[in-house]
Amino acid sequence: MRTRATVVAVVGAMALSAVAVPAAQAAGSGSHHPVDTLKALHAALAGKRALAGASPADSGVPYPLDVTFGSVKVNKGLPVAAGAGGRVSVPVTFKITHGAGVNLGAEDVQLDLVLYRGASFANPVKTLIGDYAPACTDTTATVASCSGTVDIDPAVQLDNVDATDWKAAGYVIDWNDVDPRSDDVDWTKVGYTESDALATVKLQRSSRLTVDAAPEPVKKGKTLTVTGKLARANWDTGLYGGVAAQPVKLQFRKKGSSAYSTVKTVKSSSTGGLRTTVTASVDGYYRFTFAGNPTVPAVNAAGDFVDVR
Repeated sequence: MRTRATVVAVVGAMALSAVAVPAAQAAGSGSHHPVDTLKALHAALAGKRALAGASPADSGVPYPLDVTFGSVKVNKGLPVAAGAGGRVSVPVTFKITHGAGVNLGAEDVQLDLVLYRGASFANPVKTLIGDYAPACTDTTATVASCSGTVDIDPAVQLDNVDATDWKAAGYVIDWNDVDPRSDDVDWTKVGYTESDALATVKLQRSSRLTVDAAPEPVKKGKTLTVTGKLARANWDTGLYGGVAAQPVKLQFRKKGSSAYSTVKTVKSSSTGGLRTTVTASVDGYYRFTFAGNPTVPAVNAAGDFVDVR
């Protein structure tokens, strides 16, 4: 497994023009930057030589590899919630079916599954990749099962606008002993394939929800005031901020019971604050619960026990 950069925003029209892979992962080693290598590869595919990394001496067009991606799962099909700080490793699994002449385990073969948002992998707004290349195990002579992670550092890689649907794309490069650092790459010897929109995953801003019922203890028949706050990660500031105008349910679980029932629904304030009152009747737990929305995952507050006397 080889360590590599986690993410670089895509700046070119080529799908992989800004997916950074360290030179140690490419054939050979040296000062040639892998981003330039991938730009040059796509320039060759497009029949262009004007992009960075494409040498006038480069020639030919990469041939299509007999490779297809399938059974792609990102985070087991569940949304991904990322906080204001800390890293999130998103599991990915997939299968690769390939021709008998393709050796995925060769030192000069690179493959990966990446996440991107935007209209297409050929023109993404942003791309996320993993710290390590995926691990693949042959299940037959022409089928491999692969697994890995897409590693996300919200403080560095994400903005609030990134809380949306992302798509998965896969690629395989077979360098066939060609040195990508060379000034005269013969692209006809290099095999390449990519597959777009293999799966979709929703990226959400992590949520927090608190609750406090007071006074404690309380006399039966007296009024309880229940307060709390609904907050979510702000990837622009690296902090958590309140979520306004959201419906949040107040629920109650009687002591000795395992089930909560809804008492009422309240709406969060402009700062995410929650406040309501109830009449105390029996011992039990109060909590707020939020069903979630497209950018914020569902969350339950831990129950606050109230002793009714």
